[in-house]
Amino acid sequence: MSIQRPKPLLLSSFVVVPLLGLSGADPYDHTTWALEVFPIIVALPVLWATYRRFPLTTLVYGFIFIHACVLMVGGAYTYARVPLGFEIADWLDLSRNPYDKIGHFFQGFVPALVAREILIRGEYVHGRKMLRFIIICIILAISASYELIEWVSALILGQGADEFLGTQGDSWDTQSDMLFALIGATTALVLFSRVHDRQIQRLQSEE
Repeated sequence: MSIQRPKPLLLSSFVVVPLLGLSGADPYDHTTWALEVFPIIVALPVLWATYRRFPLTTLVYGFIFIHACVLMVGGAYTYARVPLGFEIADWLDLSRNPYDKIGHFFQGFVPALVAREILIRGEYVHGRKMLRFIIICIILAISASYELIEWVSALILGQGADEFLGTQGDSWDTQSDMLFALIGATTALVLFSRVHDRQIQRLQSEE
C-alpha cells in the first residue's frame, strides 16, 4: 500500500512557516534568532524529503511541532527574556528566567522519540532495556554536541554570543542544560512508549 502524505506534517508545516517568519520579523537579536531557529530550517526540509520513504508517527510529528514553537519563541525574545519564563520564575521564586531549561528539556524529549522510532522500525536494537540505554546515550551525545556548538559560537562571536548562550551568570549552566535534556528523554520514554508503540505498529501495518 502506498504511503499517503502525512497530514500532521502538512498541517504543522502550514503553521510553522508563517510562525517562523513572524518570529524573525523583529527579533531581539537577529544573530541569536538565526542560531536558535537553525534546527527548524534544517529539520523541515529533511522531514519533507523523507516522508514518502520514512514517514514518522503522528505523535512524533506533533512533538516536533511543539519543539519548533519553543525554539521560535526563544529565538524571537532570546531565552533570558521570554515573558513566560519570567512568569515561571515568579511562580517558583527563581532568581533567573528558566525558559532555556524548557528548551533543553525538549532537546531531550523530542529527539528521544525520534531516535526510538528509527531504532525500532529499523530493527537496529533488540531488547527494550538496551533500546532505552541507547536512546539515553544518543540524547546525552546530542546535548553535549550542542554545548560544544555553543562554546564554538562563543569563541567566534565573542561578546555577541551572550544572548545565544543564555547562561544568565550561572556557572553550572552547561551541566544543568544536559541534565534537563536527560530529564526530557526519560520523561518521553516513561510516559509515551506505549502510545508510541501502538502508532508505530499502525504505521507499519499500512506500509
